Amino acid sequence: METAGSLAVEARGVSTVRQVPAARADLALAHFAGKAAFETDCADVHAAFASGKVDFVLLDVRGPDAYRKGHIAGAISIPRRTISEEACNGATKAAAELARLGRPVKEMIGGITGWLDEGSGLVQGR
Repeated sequence: METAGSLAVEARGVSTVRQVPAARADLALAHFAGKAAFETDCADVHAAFASGKVDFVLLDVRGPDAYRKGHIAGAISIPRRTISEEACNGATKAAAELARLGRPVKEMIGGITGWLDEGSGLVQGR
């Protein structure tokens, strides 16, 4: 949706993408390189399961009904609400809670949606 502000920016020759300048290369490198310590790609998780080199535990932190309807083969169901008493709706908060408990943790970028977008399937049941 165009607004008066976005039209004014475009009229000056700067896109809305560049309203906030990109970070310096050294800052971008530190940021993106650091993300790998906190996130993993769905394709990498799939490749690990396919190769049998699974040196991690894949948790599905959705509720039991969602897990039964479809989950990644090899994932263990531990609903987020059982990790702590707080209500939650996502993997990011579950990862934070596991880190608070002293566990090393990574979040799979895209979650179940990303997994399906990569063309990987789900299994049903427990």
